[in-house]
Amino acid sequence: MTKAKISREDALAFHLEPTPGKFEITATVPMNTQRDLSLAYSPGVAVPCEEIHANPETAYDYTNKGNLVAVISNGTAVLGLGNLGALASKPVMEGKSVLFKRFADVNSIDIELDTEDPEKIIEAVKLMGPTFGGINLEDIKAPECFIIEQRLKEEMDIPVFHDDQHGTAVICAAGLINALHISGKKIEDCRIVLNGAGAAGIACLELLKSMGATHDNCIMCDTKGVIYQGRTEGMNQWKSAHAARTGLRTLAEALEGADVFLGVSVKGAVTQAMVKSMAPNAVIFAMANPDPEITPEEVHEVREDVIVATGRSDYPNQVNNVLGFPYLFRGALDIHARAINDEMKIACAQALAKLAREDVPDEVAVAYGKALTFGRDYIIPTPFDPRLIYVIPPAVAQAGMETGAARRPIVDMDAYEQTLKSRMDPTANILRGIHARARNAQARMIFAEGDDPRVLRAAVMYQRSGLGEAIVVGRETDVMEKLAAAGLGDAFEELTIVNAAKTEHLTRYKEFLYDRLQRRGMDQQDIHRLAARDRHVFAALMLAHGHGDALITGATRKSAHVMELINHVFDADAEHGAVGTTAILHKGRIVLIADTLVHEWPNEHDLADIAERSAEVARDLGLEPRVAFVSFSTFGYPDSERAEKMHLAPTVLEKRGVDFEYEGEMTVDVALNARSRENYPFSRLTGNANILVVPARHSASISVKLMQEMAGATVIGPILSGVDKPIQLCSTGATVSDILNMAVLAACKVK
Repeated sequence: MTKAKISREDALAFHLEPTPGKFEITATVPMNTQRDLSLAYSPGVAVPCEEIHANPETAYDYTNKGNLVAVISNGTAVLGLGNLGALASKPVMEGKSVLFKRFADVNSIDIELDTEDPEKIIEAVKLMGPTFGGINLEDIKAPECFIIEQRLKEEMDIPVFHDDQHGTAVICAAGLINALHISGKKIEDCRIVLNGAGAAGIACLELLKSMGATHDNCIMCDTKGVIYQGRTEGMNQWKSAHAARTGLRTLAEALEGADVFLGVSVKGAVTQAMVKSMAPNAVIFAMANPDPEITPEEVHEVREDVIVATGRSDYPNQVNNVLGFPYLFRGALDIHARAINDEMKIACAQALAKLAREDVPDEVAVAYGKALTFGRDYIIPTPFDPRLIYVIPPAVAQAGMETGAARRPIVDMDAYEQTLKSRMDPTANILRGIHARARNAQARMIFAEGDDPRVLRAAVMYQRSGLGEAIVVGRETDVMEKLAAAGLGDAFEELTIVNAAKTEHLTRYKEFLYDRLQRRGMDQQDIHRLAARDRHVFAALMLAHGHGDALITGATRKSAHVMELINHVFDADAEHGAVGTTAILHKGRIVLIADTLVHEWPNEHDLADIAERSAEVARDLGLEPRVAFVSFSTFGYPDSERAEKMHLAPTVLEKRGVDFEYEGEMTVDVALNARSRENYPFSRLTGNANILVVPARHSASISVKLMQEMAGATVIGPILSGVDKPIQLCSTGATVSDILNMAVLAACKVK
């Protein structure tokens, strides 16, 4: 996987738009009427207050405490940037909060404390205890982080977890379980060398020792060499606990004959000579970020038998904390845990290791562009494996119950697993999947409207995200000026700029276009104007002649007009089967609406065509299609001539023998709500519809825009299908992200 290049401008824009920051607070109860306000606040709120006062445990029932975690930092060790202070750490802590929500549906608030005094931090966090179900400490420098965490664990009755320590340790342990399984070694017999005696390194060694690694077989090193018994320089009580009785003094000496190397230190700390000196079938976890102690390429140049993991996503076996902390807290919160103990961390590591040994779901393989099979290059699950949410938390919860950490044990684990599955957000997985497929396609993407700053920014993002080559249609000077104005002047050399007036292919393009249009009232002058001066037509001609793999356009002109122009080059109209399908993403649900682009007033046969094309789009998005032909009537009532075609369309599909579910005609609530369908037990739909085929283009447009404006839904599309080449159209109001998403969809269709 290509490492994405992210500019400062990209990062700042991401945090600025559409509103500053990365999350907001939304109400989970209605707040519309006087009665709502009376229940939410005074006088109704007094009742749960009295209940909680009488029985504090009911706070988990009547407040959000049971699904709320505080992400707390003082900014003294922000990423690899050092002591930036509390305020500058806020973007990282906000990021941690949204990761909690994205991966495990845990609500989280970031809190930045402006002090370096451990006692003040301890006191502040303790005082906030009643608010939260758990505390995640982050980016606090050693040794203060040890003091703060230990005291809080002793004095608070909710889980306190320093992810910089234990998150890395848990994922490292999971990977090591499998690496040793492949190597045929037992942890109690292994010589383990760790380089980097900070918070993460010490936690890694402590967890491995609790899993069976012996003290005498473990060597810890720091910048001054081996930590041995009797050493006084650069020591503290946490390092001293791991001091070895040994004559070894350097990392190089320690690695001779070692079975395992764990690195949480700095780039280049390990040499190829050190690798050569290690034991047969050695394991190297070079986890320094952003650059490992030694790269997998460097290791494999001198040793083929070594299993390598890093902290980077562009190498196999990424040791990524996001595999741990969201699911640890999910399991802990769901049993109202008093703490996250070693047994719960070990259960998390063992569950992760076991998951990596199981067959990988197709959607994960598709997303990563290759079959993932347990072995030397796949010892840890990928962060986007959909099974994590319902495999890891139950293991953590079970360990918490068995060790007495649970206030409220889970009685039915099978039912709990089903509850966890319902927390999954399919829209995030769908978007991730299409981005991964696009990255594998490496399509040459033609961006037709190089005079629009939004399009240029999207083109730069496409190129720098490693998705493929961005080809921009425009004048060089104009593109350069607009990129510079957007703070992306350095991107000019990265993009491929094509000027229609200067291309060597123009004569060939005009001949092709004249052959298509000479009997449609077009003369040579008309053809020249279209080919040389209209960027939409020119970009389509580039695509038709293989001078790009896919096309994205439409951001500057109405979709209907752009479709007419593209139809000069390709057969992109209703007669030839073109269809526009729009994806609506809202509150974890995705519904496709068709036709939003091509057919103005389709008949029953057109509607059947639309259903088939939309089913193809659904499958491209990883959905199993379930089509509903929607109207104002359900199965003939009320009877209306205008609903007749919606009633006939399913019959057309039945005669065609299609391989997806369909039903109709029906109202939208019957299509999308299982309870509404209880009155129609004969319905062929086995679940809620995810494709709504509507009577006309105007009703499709109204539906999409209503959801977008009133419900705040994310809209992707219209997604154009039924055209010979991958072409996608943006709307004139598209944001940079919208344009990029449409480009990604186009890239997914490149073969």
